[in-house]
Amino acid sequence: MSINDPIADMLTRIRNGVMSSHTFVAIPNSKLKVEIARILKEEGFIEAYEISEGSKPSEHMLRVRLKYIGERRTKRPVITGIQRVSRPGRRIYSHKKEIPWVLSGMGISILTTPKGVMTGQKARKLGVGGEILCKVW
Repeated sequence: MSINDPIADMLTRIRNGVMSSHTFVAIPNSKLKVEIARILKEEGFIEAYEISEGSKPSEHMLRVRLKYIGERRTKRPVITGIQRVSRPGRRIYSHKKEIPWVLSGMGISILTTPKGVMTGQKARKLGVGGEILCKVW
């Protein structure tokens, strides 16, 4: 199956997994998706991620362990919202001074910059702009 926007597919799988209280979500693997998962783990939005090897490179999967707060009956997901900003049909770039705040700093924006994939806060500190991939809160 051909996917036109693999990042939107990843975010949709995470969103659907959180809405149906799944423990793990399996996503086709790529370097960019691993970097997004790394940022989500560093910022505390997911518990862990791992790359499961397949017999062919097209069968490698990224398994993301979703994070919840509370006991079994009262558990709530840490990710309350996840939104794709830049799409293949309409790329959204931001200057270093115009990187958007997500919920007044309660959420994060993930950017691709010349210095790698990073959060909006880190990009502001380094003084670089880039393409805004998504917002997570």
